[in-house]
Amino acid sequence: MNASIEKTLLKIAEEKQTKTDPSHDFQHAFRVFQLAKKIGKAEKADLDILIPAALFHDVIVYPKNDPRSKNETNESAELVSLILKNTKGYPQKKIERVMTCIQQCSFSKGIMPDLLEAKILQDADRLEATGAISIMRTFSSGGQMNRSFFDPADPFCKKREAASQFGLDLFYKRLLVVEKRMHTKLAKRIAKRRTLFLKKFLNELKLELQESGVI
Repeated sequence: MNASIEKTLLKIAEEKQTKTDPSHDFQHAFRVFQLAKKIGKAEKADLDILIPAALFHDVIVYPKNDPRSKNETNESAELVSLILKNTKGYPQKKIERVMTCIQQCSFSKGIMPDLLEAKILQDADRLEATGAISIMRTFSSGGQMNRSFFDPADPFCKKREAASQFGLDLFYKRLLVVEKRMHTKLAKRIAKRRTLFLKKFLNELKLELQESGVI
């Protein structure tokens, strides 16, 4: 991608990204952008498509318990289309594929992408849903929705299915399963290391809850 266009898109993304949700703020978009570029170069992807898709994949975001959240990806795709149409020098014929990448990115929708760039975007975004950063993001989102850290009767989902009303449940619904849903070699390697860290965290948490007499 042309360096000037990339710089312009970075500036727009920082302006447009939410300022009220730390788990989906510009720093999240920037990390996904950096990961996507790294994976994209290894996979010889089209960075003209991948860069704007990464920067704006979460440009429209609602709380996860907001019914509008199911439309985030479509609304983000529509907004990036308008942005790219007004970005001087951006190849207009690639806008539709940028939109497709964003529309297929959602973890909860479970879409299997067909474009290489969409697969890479999924990988980059899902890497944010595992490892140390995912712990920070999980409990940040949970705090916004006033969710408890864990179920004191069964913190580690031994006798029940993981739900959404407890932060720790998301480890079992999402954070620990991300590794198995990667497409590219580099993302798989990174996800494996990050998943091992999550398991270490859970082991330490179990010890601390035992020490505190919770379990």
